[in-house]
Amino acid sequence: MKGASLVAIAACVGNFLQGWDNATIAGAVIYVKKDLKLQASVEGLVVAMSLIGAAAITTCSGPISDWIGRRPMLISSSILYFVSGLVMFWSPNVYVLCIGRLLDGFGIGLAVTLIPLYISETAPSDIRGMLNTLPQFAGSGGMCLSYCMVFGMSLTTSPSWRMMLGILSIPSLLYFVLTVFYLPESPRWLVSKGKMLEAKQVLQRLRGREDVSGEMALLTEGLGIGGETSIEEYIIGPADEVADGQEPIVDKDKIKLYGPEEGLSWVAKPVTGQSSLALVSRQGSMVNQGVPLMDPLVTLFGSVHEKLPETGSMRSMLFPNFGSMFSTAEPHFRTEQWDEESVQREGEGYASEAGGEDSDDNLHSPLISRQTTSMEKDMAHPTSHGSALSMRRHSSLLQGAGEAVDGTGIGGGWQLAWKWSEREGEDGKKEGGFKRIYLHQEGVPGSRRGSIVSLPGGDVHVEGEYIQAAALVSQPALYSKELMDQHPVGPAMVHPSQTATKAPIWAALLEPGIKHALFVGMGIQLLQQFAGINGVLYYTPQILEDAGVSVLLANLGLSTNSASFLISAFTNLLMLPCIGVAMKLMDISGRRTLLLTTIPVLILSLVVLIIFELVTVSAIVSAAILTACVIIFICCFVSAYGPIPNILCSEIFPTRVRGLCIAICAMVYWIGDIIVTYTLPVMLTSIGLVGIFSIYAAVCVISWIFVFLKVPETKGMPLEVITEFFAVGARQAAAAKN
Repeated sequence: MKGASLVAIAACVGNFLQGWDNATIAGAVIYVKKDLKLQASVEGLVVAMSLIGAAAITTCSGPISDWIGRRPMLISSSILYFVSGLVMFWSPNVYVLCIGRLLDGFGIGLAVTLIPLYISETAPSDIRGMLNTLPQFAGSGGMCLSYCMVFGMSLTTSPSWRMMLGILSIPSLLYFVLTVFYLPESPRWLVSKGKMLEAKQVLQRLRGREDVSGEMALLTEGLGIGGETSIEEYIIGPADEVADGQEPIVDKDKIKLYGPEEGLSWVAKPVTGQSSLALVSRQGSMVNQGVPLMDPLVTLFGSVHEKLPETGSMRSMLFPNFGSMFSTAEPHFRTEQWDEESVQREGEGYASEAGGEDSDDNLHSPLISRQTTSMEKDMAHPTSHGSALSMRRHSSLLQGAGEAVDGTGIGGGWQLAWKWSEREGEDGKKEGGFKRIYLHQEGVPGSRRGSIVSLPGGDVHVEGEYIQAAALVSQPALYSKELMDQHPVGPAMVHPSQTATKAPIWAALLEPGIKHALFVGMGIQLLQQFAGINGVLYYTPQILEDAGVSVLLANLGLSTNSASFLISAFTNLLMLPCIGVAMKLMDISGRRTLLLTTIPVLILSLVVLIIFELVTVSAIVSAAILTACVIIFICCFVSAYGPIPNILCSEIFPTRVRGLCIAICAMVYWIGDIIVTYTLPVMLTSIGLVGIFSIYAAVCVISWIFVFLKVPETKGMPLEVITEFFAVGARQAAAAKN
């Protein structure tokens, strides 16, 4: 995954610049105030202009990124950073300085909003959490280095605030070069616009392999919004062993899966009562661990993570080479019956091929491999219906002779498959039902020789290996209503470019799953802002001064300002190893677990701060305990509550409206940031530190309850599966209310 990691690191330069600017203005404003003789209100405006700019640009950044792409917006961010640095370096008066700060805010808003989105859309699901913690690491690193720079300049006889602010243009040039010449466009955005060939090439670069057919198919399925998704259960085993032999399985009740070895195949038989995921789905809020207010969605996600393969691997264990079972790519692997079907279709025009060369038209159906069943011998020859494109028979899920490729494994123990079933129409003609299936293994493969597996509704005689799997079954994203009205005989699909839109799909915000995700995203962003990090950082210099650190630094010959800058640099330096630990745990422990573990530590730290502000103890003891509480609070915050809201918001929305929805959540973030920033001085004079910390502690308690009841665990799951779960969970929540 070297390609995806390097791309994420390059993108995070934008967050580095954000952190750099935040620290620089905090130091430079001291000298700006003295040089331009600013009043307190104007001084606050100079600092706040970047917040205003970030909030303003956020209102349109998401929808525009859904329209023109993620990469152009990141390029725009780098240009804005560069221009703002020049303007601030040149600014002859406070008015020009405010304009420069506003442009800087535009660049910050684009970077903070779109970089987590970009990383989520390019990163593999297994390391998405780790890579999406990089923005937090880069921002803190930028602040640390910037404070060191300001500290060094403060030691000179006449520090130049213009130089401090103007240096931003130098690293922004690096950001510009990386966005223009290195960063690719998001493959998910490319697929949403029908640019299939370019998306395939980007994925090959990001994944470091030629065969990306399975992920291309997944990205195509992610284009759907809404639709009815059902949760079903299957027991999967060798084709000749799942059934007893005395009672053959009806074709419409099974999915036939083909393996990479000649003559090897499996079938999936629908069952009930075996899958914990399906059990949770059927019982809804009845299984919420005795917590009546818990969102059924949280339990749904939890049931998946509880049943991950015990090997610790996030990859599927559905048989040794299950990822290749869906392919019929090479005649070398086919049985005689398979070859017979192949010969029967030779020259029939079943697949819509654009010659042997790569083109967007030749990638209409990414690449979904052809699934054949015995029923298809009796089917009329499939034909192309206008823009409808039949599925390709020679999808390259297997590369080379005998080489098994995990083509349909999509991460987190999930597999992508399709089901074709036949039925009689009203006019007596045969019609087909085409379904997309996300399969998830529950546990590890079992082996029972000659035994009876008891299943509700009947016993299944199993010889050899089998596994139990839950399945999210829905209509494929590109199997449109217009296409169904044409009654295609085979599993046909339309090209993604025909479903692409030129503007955000505002109506999609009314979909139950998207409304549910917006509630989670906006809620956690707002609570994060009111959880107290700004107040604690504001209070840190005073705490360290009481601890005698300032006196120690003054004895070394440092001025008060220089000592303050050095303390701030040290504080940000402490954050880096904590964020590094969070990067390691984000895809192991998970987002939800980290939040539920660290928020109580935040509450405890705030409570201790309150107690020692109220009681009188020796100065040394008080300073030591308060310093420890501040450091613990900051380190715990940046390791979980800092990065996770942005990570969650970049994961829970469908591809078509992801930019729009993230912009809405980011707007809530910036509004909360502005409110906290401007109310903090007022609250200090009215209710004091004890009152402020009491409010922060109460918000942290509310945050823990909100996370416990409403925030699901998304680690390791493909983005497309996450959005399907939100759709299912929203319907279950509505059903539970009724």
